[in-house]
Amino acid sequence: MMHNTKNIHILLGAALLISTYSCDQKKESVSNEEKLTVAATPKPDNQPDGMVWIPGGQFTMGTNEADAYEAEKPAVDLQVEGFWMDTHEVTNAEFAKFVEETGYVTVAERPIDWEELKKQLPPGTPKPDDSVLVPGSMVFTPPPYQVPLQDISLWWSWVNGASWRNPGGPETDLTGKENHPVVHISYEDALAYADWSGKRLPTEIEWEFAARGGMNGKRFAWGDELTPNGQYLANTFQGNFPNENLGEDGFIGTSPVKSFAPNTFGLYDMIGNVWELTSDWYDALKFARLAGQAPKLDANMNPCYNPDNPFAQERVIKGGSFLCAANYCVNYRPSARQGQAFDSGTSNVGFRLVKDPENKNISLK
Repeated sequence: MMHNTKNIHILLGAALLISTYSCDQKKESVSNEEKLTVAATPKPDNQPDGMVWIPGGQFTMGTNEADAYEAEKPAVDLQVEGFWMDTHEVTNAEFAKFVEETGYVTVAERPIDWEELKKQLPPGTPKPDDSVLVPGSMVFTPPPYQVPLQDISLWWSWVNGASWRNPGGPETDLTGKENHPVVHISYEDALAYADWSGKRLPTEIEWEFAARGGMNGKRFAWGDELTPNGQYLANTFQGNFPNENLGEDGFIGTSPVKSFAPNTFGLYDMIGNVWELTSDWYDALKFARLAGQAPKLDANMNPCYNPDNPFAQERVIKGGSFLCAANYCVNYRPSARQGQAFDSGTSNVGFRLVKDPENKNISLK
């Protein structure tokens, strides 16, 4: 299987690397007008272990905030039916059990197939040396001093041997991190785990509805203040990104799941800790298309659209991570979204799953 084209771009020094991981500097602003969530689906019986019922209903997805990223605009009214959702992100211990029972090998642990990889690169991209095409993954490696925020290769590194088992590289392991979210997981890996567990990845609509916890229209998952009364409610980056993480929320890097209070639906870490995969292809103009402000995406072309990376094949990730910082990217909000190459993982991307009741349906209002 393929590996993340951005990983190879870092090794080759190509400009396409910047597109997916970069975030413009944004300032916080007041939320858009609050609209109450209307419950749509009664809670069914037989609650699955480790999951809570998300009732569904009408809500406003995205945002009209002036300082939000363009990919989050405009806000659109949607209707979601109820579903079950994991209370927390899939942990290292849970993923280890899956691997033990199935013998599954993640994408990051497999050799890179150049013939597949070059399909996602600009025509004529030269084949890198075979020493580059070895198993590994992208690892956050903070520099010792402040660096320009336009070049993400200054804090992201391709590390040979990095994987879910060895999140920082071959010299690291999971000791003491059994209850941390599993990382370095590709879309294919998440699907394999979902199939084994009898669940599926959430759609972007489901994920955002669940993250809002019924607090529709609020800037954050808990209200309009990032740290109400000085309290940190998610694992994010405090300090000067990327070189100085003060860890004022108690953590530098990932944190054990359930380290912060759940939202009103009973979901932990929907914001921060690690980005979470969804099943949707990434389209930077998704909401503009839904609002009739942009033409529909041509189904005969690339299933996703990223104007900064025309060769992208990305899935939507949501929720931000421990690397989201006020001075760089404020993606610790329910409406925030980015694209993640479908064939790779990184040290700040994980996932959680959902499960359908009977007659599950998702529709636009």
